[in-house]
Amino acid sequence: MNLFLLVNLLAFIGITGYAVFLFAKVIATRVAYIKLGRKSDFDKDLKTRLKKILTIVFGQTKLLKDKKSGAIHVMMFYGFILVQFGAIDMFIKGLVPEKHLPFGPLYPGFTFFQELVTLMILTAVVWAFYRRYIEKLVRLKRGFKAGLVLIFIGTLMLSVLLGNGMAQIWHGHDPTWTEPIASLIAGVFGWLSPTVAMVVFYIAWWIHTITLLSFLVYVPQSKHAHLIAAPINVFFSKRVPGKLKKLDFDIEDEEEEEVSFGVGKVEDFEQAQMIDFYACVECGRCTDVCPASTTGKMLSPMDLMIKLRDHLTEKGAAVTGKTPWVPTFAFAGTTGNQLATKARNEAAASVEGIQLIGDVITEEELGACTTCRNCEDACPVMNEHVDKIIDLRRYLVMTEGKMDSDIQRAVMNIERQGNPWGLSKKDRIKWRELDESVYIPTVKELKKEEKEFDYLFWVSSMGAYDSRSQKIAIAFAKLMNQAGIRFAILGNKEANSGDTARRIGNEFLFQEIAEKNIKEFQKHDVKKIVTIDPHAYNIFKNEYPDFGFTAEVYHHTQLLYDLVMNGKLKPERSINERLTYHDSCYLGRYNGVYDPPREILRAIPGLELVEMDRSRENGMCCGAGGGLMWAEETTGNRINVARTEQALAVQPSMISSACPFCLTMLSDGTKAKEVEEDIQTMDVAEILALSVLIEEASKTA
Repeated sequence: MNLFLLVNLLAFIGITGYAVFLFAKVIATRVAYIKLGRKSDFDKDLKTRLKKILTIVFGQTKLLKDKKSGAIHVMMFYGFILVQFGAIDMFIKGLVPEKHLPFGPLYPGFTFFQELVTLMILTAVVWAFYRRYIEKLVRLKRGFKAGLVLIFIGTLMLSVLLGNGMAQIWHGHDPTWTEPIASLIAGVFGWLSPTVAMVVFYIAWWIHTITLLSFLVYVPQSKHAHLIAAPINVFFSKRVPGKLKKLDFDIEDEEEEEVSFGVGKVEDFEQAQMIDFYACVECGRCTDVCPASTTGKMLSPMDLMIKLRDHLTEKGAAVTGKTPWVPTFAFAGTTGNQLATKARNEAAASVEGIQLIGDVITEEELGACTTCRNCEDACPVMNEHVDKIIDLRRYLVMTEGKMDSDIQRAVMNIERQGNPWGLSKKDRIKWRELDESVYIPTVKELKKEEKEFDYLFWVSSMGAYDSRSQKIAIAFAKLMNQAGIRFAILGNKEANSGDTARRIGNEFLFQEIAEKNIKEFQKHDVKKIVTIDPHAYNIFKNEYPDFGFTAEVYHHTQLLYDLVMNGKLKPERSINERLTYHDSCYLGRYNGVYDPPREILRAIPGLELVEMDRSRENGMCCGAGGGLMWAEETTGNRINVARTEQALAVQPSMISSACPFCLTMLSDGTKAKEVEEDIQTMDVAEILALSVLIEEASKTA
């Protein structure tokens, strides 16, 4: 080995070793920060979790929801994995000239494939640059850091092609079809002497090496940490989307003085939640679909994650003494590194005064969330924003006693009377009087008659008290009568499901409600529940089991779908309307129920079903979720009006939903747009009843 190659090898080993050390140091630092959080419970359903890795990480299914950005990412993701073999090949060529990967007779095919992949990645880089800096997508940031990765990747690809071209001149190789681009470069610069070509080769080789190692160090301390954190995040993501965790209120006497509920400090989050912070890609897809953000509210799900991440990084540096940014000497002026180098007591004191709610995240941001989970559905790395917002709300409500005055009134009414309006508990059953021809027995009445029921019909506070929703409850009861379904209601014994209390942050009230409801269900040996309220459907099905609830839960569209498909309900009357269907967030994104309501509507003669631009998984929230049904919107545009405008864009004569909250918001939206006389808003059950109950329909026509 000549002196040059020896020096080159030693320099390569030294620089590579230093880069790997810095990379490992950053990873260890981030792990130390995450360990400040509370330990997470983990169910060992490895089959489901590995399936998520295959479909979301390697299948790129969530990224491909945005086809253009998804295509760019697929090209870069797979291209970058494959091109690493080319990087190894180039290292070998620089360390041991005229040697290469030992692929034998397959090597020519390998080099040809590598050039195709390199060109594909360069195409993706140019396309990504265009979308960020020329097309200027609103959701994409346009600073130096945002474009640095494109510079890294572009430099890596160009240096490989240039190096391979120079190697052909240096070693006197003839042009070959297996390296078309390198051969073209060699042809253009064929006038160079072998010595000069060797010098240019090593310049390209070192540019490639330094760029690759710089990228290695840059990745874990930038938004590109998602390359490491995202697969882990996908693996640990919730198996039940949107499910909230139960808080433990069993506090020992000696702990009472220090107790707080919810998240008031960043280290109160669970470790699995903290992985989300470093998995965030800063792609803006979440903010782009957030109903609060797109109607001018303060909330941006992406900014929420970034602020929590930055706060954890600085607090982690202060508590652990580990510098977040490397090389340390190059970033001595950063806040994180300065905190890490201070004395621990001094550093901890400097961050203790920073309030998570107030200084990092504002109450206005937390109050704007409708809990619709559109952000989570759009996120390509399975970040979960809503549970963090609820945890922060829990702290505000249960530890600091802060709540929007309108919502506070509704929650107090739920606590006292079991409904958000504060109407008498004794009036809950009065909705039956709207149509006494419909058979709607209570469980108590059936017990007296020694009759049984198959389904408990959970009417919900909306169905029992709201005049518009009462019509939905009546229509559904009529359809069950028609199909011969044996059902009963709790009547005045029915309370509130507790969804509003839980989503707004009053976990204590929710747990009281849930325990009382479960006792009532058990008292009457309830095996199946059906409800017109998607919020009750979701909380019964997914969250009540944590408290010992075991009954099966159905949404009314699921039961009606089965009845229509089985021929027990036969839509016969033609309804000649152009209809668009609005997906309830708690029915759709939370529980994946998209097809049953649509199939019911398609079974109705004369009905033309047209989809809004945003429908199904990407359907926009009506604005009522998360307890915001009971609050006034004081910032930006009204969410329900924005959603109504999307519905009106497809020129319907009727707008339908399968949720009393959604229907109320859409009805208010048509009034705001002054089209309520021309466009009807109806629940799926009401429309089906018009088609099935021909005699009844003729009376109301």
